[in-house]
Amino acid sequence: MFEKLQRAFWKALTPDLVPDQPKAPKAGGHALDEPTLAALGGHANIKSQQWLALTRLRLELHDPQLLDSTALQRAGVPAVMPLAGGVVHLLLGLRD
Repeated sequence: MFEKLQRAFWKALTPDLVPDQPKAPKAGGHALDEPTLAALGGHANIKSQQWLALTRLRLELHDPQLLDSTALQRAGVPAVMPLAGGVVHLLLGLRD
């Protein structure tokens, strides 16, 4: 009950940011399209992924040398922030 009330409250404050129904993850557990995955080094290079916000994805890569920032921008990723330890933040924008 409390979760429904809390969700309705946030929906009233930010109607464009709170979806009506949670979206199911895509098959295979990856929410990224093929060109983006290829620019990250493929499925096998992704150690973990976590959505930090509606527009940002945190990835941990096995081999950060396989990351191709230029190919990511061509695939439609507006910004890439590589961090130490193979961690990468992708600014994706709102996607369907």
